[in-house]
Amino acid sequence: MKPFNKNTLKNAKELRRNMTPQEKKLWYQFLSKHPIHWYRQRPIDKYIADFYCPQIKLVIELDGSQHYSDEGLSYDENRTKIINEHGIEVIRISNTEIDSNFINVCSYINEEIKKRMKA
Repeated sequence: MKPFNKNTLKNAKELRRNMTPQEKKLWYQFLSKHPIHWYRQRPIDKYIADFYCPQIKLVIELDGSQHYSDEGLSYDENRTKIINEHGIEVIRISNTEIDSNFINVCSYINEEIKKRMKA
């Protein structure tokens, strides 16, 4: 994996301190208590992943409305491609799903984890 620069690390620390409500919910109610270790706001290459588990090489990205514009979709596609080049899979979950369907989001993430643990 390419090293990240000091600005990326500084930005990641700032993002950890200022998580969105949906990131807080997923982190404090699910991922921080999960039996496998997760990192939040983890630098990968020139990007910062919302959540990353190196054990199973999985990134979870939570997407707000800005991710669904043409520009946002294009940026996310490129970002995913670069993260995939490091052998890391990316799954995307909308903030709306976190807000309205949290139990099913957690089940979905657990299923993805199980798949990768078997691989």
